[in-house]
Amino acid sequence: MTAPADNTPLSIITDAYVAAGLIELGDTISPEQLVAGMRKLTGMINLWQTQGLKLWLNVETPVTLVASQSTYALKPAGDVDMTKPLRVLTAIYVDSNNIRRPLVTLAWDDYMRLSQITQTGAVNSYFVNKKQSELSVFFWLIPDSTAATGTVNLLLQVQVTNFVNVIETMNFPIEWRLALEWGLADEICTGQPQAIMDRCELRANQHRIALENWDVEDSPTRITPDQRMSASYGRFR
Repeated sequence: MTAPADNTPLSIITDAYVAAGLIELGDTISPEQLVAGMRKLTGMINLWQTQGLKLWLNVETPVTLVASQSTYALKPAGDVDMTKPLRVLTAIYVDSNNIRRPLVTLAWDDYMRLSQITQTGAVNSYFVNKKQSELSVFFWLIPDSTAATGTVNLLLQVQVTNFVNVIETMNFPIEWRLALEWGLADEICTGQPQAIMDRCELRANQHRIALENWDVEDSPTRITPDQRMSASYGRFR
C-alpha cells in the first residue's frame, strides 16, 4: 500500500519554493528561506481558518453551568479551559435527563435590547463576545438552580494547531497539501517573472476554491426563519 504524501511544513515549504522558481528541484532551501517560509505559511493558515467551514475543526464542547452565572470565558485557564476558539457555530441545552433543545443566538443588537439582563430561569439564548484573548459566551436567561443541573453544548470552530518544528505532521488533512503548497508559492513569488507570478496565483486560487467547495457537510442544511422577526401588512402601507 502506498504511503500518504508527506504533509510536513518542510516538504510544503520546499515544494513552494520550487513552484515559485526560487530554487531548483533537488536543491536544499537556506535557513533564511525556511524561516521566512514558516512565518508566511503560519500567517496564511491562520487567515485561511476564517474562510470556509473547515469541518475537521468543528468540536462539540460542553459548558458546565453555574447557577446565577451569566458569562463563561473560553480561554486558557478560563471557565472552559482551552485555546481561544474562532467562533461558536450553534448551541444546544442538554438537561439532566439528556433531553436536548436548540438555543437562539443573539447579535449585539439583540443583547443590547434585553430589558432584564439579570433575569434568571431556563436558558433559551446565547450571545458571543469575540474578545482579543478569549471568547466569552453570555447565556440568557441566566441559569437558575434548575437550569444549572444541565449543560450547554457549544459547536465550536477551534483553531488550527500551529506547527512548532518543520518535520511534524500539520493540522490539515492530506487533501489540503497542494492548496497549502501553491498558496505559499503565491505568497513568496513576488519579484519573480510575471509568468511565474500568474501561474502561482492561478494555481493557488484553483486549489483553494476547489477545497472550500468540497469542505461541506454530506447532508443538506435546513434553513428555518428566525421566529423573532416577522412582518405583517394591512391593506394600506
